[in-house]
Amino acid sequence: MSTAPVTTWSLEQTSPADLLSAAAPEGDVRIVRAEVPSPEFSRFLYTAVGGDIRWTDRLGWNYARWQEQLDRPGAETWVAYDRGTPAGYVELNPQDDGVVEIILFGLIPAFRGRRIGGHLLSYGAARAWDLAERWPERTPTKRVWLHTCSKDGEFAMDNYQRRGFRLFDTKVELEPEVATPGFWPGA
Repeated sequence: MSTAPVTTWSLEQTSPADLLSAAAPEGDVRIVRAEVPSPEFSRFLYTAVGGDIRWTDRLGWNYARWQEQLDRPGAETWVAYDRGTPAGYVELNPQDDGVVEIILFGLIPAFRGRRIGGHLLSYGAARAWDLAERWPERTPTKRVWLHTCSKDGEFAMDNYQRRGFRLFDTKVELEPEVATPGFWPGA
């Protein structure tokens, strides 16, 4: 199996004041929290958003593993809808000591380039900052972080930096080259 270098950048905000919001796109775009944990819906979002950019880490997860991920206290999925159709999502992963990771973020390809991404990222980061208001057992957020890599979309890094995220780490590792799974892996 061949390998290729992949650069991973880690970015953070250390204060809610770091967040630079994007304007809402025109039209009927809404962002709604998926309050009922649904492995089926989460897997749909994961494959629809990541199928063309080699999101493969979760493809082998069984139903129980998806449910476990979604049932963690403070874990949240926020979904952007364009006129009622899912357009993308942001998944928040609470960690210890007031840290929240934006573990997944992206748009379904048909919705990219329509100014939804900046708005969704702004909204998701704001929800990371106020997570403890919805989950009183969680420590108030002190830091929001995420990572992106050279396999992600060409505008990903720019979007993160325009929302006020600052680079704090860069790594380059050799990873096995895998085929792009597409939107219907195994179909």
